[in-house]
Amino acid sequence: MPKLKGKKVVVTGAGSGIGKAIAKRFAEEEALIAVCDVNLETANLVAKEIGIIGAKGLPYKVDVSSFTDVTAAVKKIAEALGGIEILINNAGITKDTLLLRMSEEDFDKVIGVNLKGTFNFTKACTKYLIKEEWGRIINITSIIGEMGNAGQANYAAAKAGIIGFTKSIAKELASRKITVNAIAPGFIKTPMTENLPENIKENYRKLIPLNHEGEPEDVANLCIFLASEEASYITGQIIRVDGGMLM
Repeated sequence: MPKLKGKKVVVTGAGSGIGKAIAKRFAEEEALIAVCDVNLETANLVAKEIGIIGAKGLPYKVDVSSFTDVTAAVKKIAEALGGIEILINNAGITKDTLLLRMSEEDFDKVIGVNLKGTFNFTKACTKYLIKEEWGRIINITSIIGEMGNAGQANYAAAKAGIIGFTKSIAKELASRKITVNAIAPGFIKTPMTENLPENIKENYRKLIPLNHEGEPEDVANLCIFLASEEASYITGQIIRVDGGMLM
């Protein structure tokens, strides 16, 4: 029996990687899914795959770093789905380099997409979740936001910001029957990590007690649990999916 049949779900960065896996996993639960991505072509492809699964997926081109763009998109989504109940803030980018070489533009862009994008979608969607008198917000952060990483000061700052944001919003929305949690993936097999040099990937594997990368579905499965009634007493938590990489 599907746990989330008919639930109205928004997934950002859903065109590839972890976001795509999350959107498809919700489709398996027969949810209604807004597939949001900066690339409309990939959003369309994922929406088609959701249709093949037998669920409803609607593609939307959205620049998560633009509050105006997000507000307009969320209004359209709420009208098309008949409301919004679950928000997955997954959209993220990297622009890695050492601090001495990092440009202001590189810093601002990563903060704008990863952190401000989470704020933009959460603010725009919250009024719809409040109307439902039930809701789930799940933010995708990273263990890098907890441990830091050389060459990723911008990314670590953004992901650490999401952790603080998650805990604050969880306290604000708890009385509205809306839970807010974050998932902190470790080294997950995605197009982003697949492009890393093999020696760097091997160094990461050595830090993982389970000795292998995670799959996007590992994150998606936790999303399903946190969105379900089974997780109704869990809020303000940061849950790692990292094979034991950070303990």
